[in-house]
Amino acid sequence: MKHLLSIDDLSVDAIAEIFETAADMHDVQRREVKKLPALRGRTVINMFFEDSTRTRSSFEIAGKWLSADVINISAKGSSASKGESLRDTVLTVCAMGVDGLVIRHPASGAAHQVSQWVDAVVVNAGDGMHEHPTQALLDAYTLQRRLGSLEGRHVVLVGDLTHSRVFRSNVLCLTKLGARVTVVAPPTLMPSGIGPWSAAAGFETSYDLDAVLPDADAVMMLRVQRERMSGGYFPTAREYTVGYGLTRDRLATLKPDAPICHPGPMNRGLEIAADAADAAQSVVLEQVSSGLAVRMSVLYHLLAGEES
Repeated sequence: MKHLLSIDDLSVDAIAEIFETAADMHDVQRREVKKLPALRGRTVINMFFEDSTRTRSSFEIAGKWLSADVINISAKGSSASKGESLRDTVLTVCAMGVDGLVIRHPASGAAHQVSQWVDAVVVNAGDGMHEHPTQALLDAYTLQRRLGSLEGRHVVLVGDLTHSRVFRSNVLCLTKLGARVTVVAPPTLMPSGIGPWSAAAGFETSYDLDAVLPDADAVMMLRVQRERMSGGYFPTAREYTVGYGLTRDRLATLKPDAPICHPGPMNRGLEIAADAADAAQSVVLEQVSSGLAVRMSVLYHLLAGEES
């Protein structure tokens, strides 16, 4: 594996190997000294052209705990804010002898394009409305730790599917691991052309959350991405919550042991009620912990030499 640009880059065996290493990396979080020498001498650049808290900080910590030299570059404060092209920015950075680039960009396909320009390892940390592979890996890893094998498990993804890269990567990852996936959204937030894709990829679609929820073995609420919306996708926030939010009443219809996931940041009171976000079966904070372990595993597999 030269880069990680999409879940399609990974076989089932490769995902299992990443999860196995992530389990070892998870143990590091409980140590007093959280350092491994695996990436000593390697340099990783986190290039984030969109806002991020969880992804950027977890990649930074992951690199540092593996003893890599980690540098963060954001759009604001870089030459990109002066009008420099993405190509010139990454070529300039890589001319300094960088080993890995972790990139987030608002344009779909940006990470793939960058991988064509540079010799460094490229990890896609979210490209527009396309994919976010490490988020899907950490979600599946979290669910697997709670549920065991995902084979035959019913996972329901709910929310703003049109603008969600997390949804796209999760569908690819969960179906690859044998889960039965149903995606739920209002018609205005259901992606165009999803019918043929769902038929080919083997997942289901629904507009009725109340009909699907009681049968779910796990539910993932997706953030309403107002920053990507240019029009009125739903009349009011209250109407969205009534139709598609994980409210207190809907929480009562869930299986008591069904994990509640959310990639964050959460719009409490919109797509998820505080009761659900803080419920005993919520794994939102567990996802954050898993994210660090999975990203350590990904960097290890991409950048560590055979002798490691």
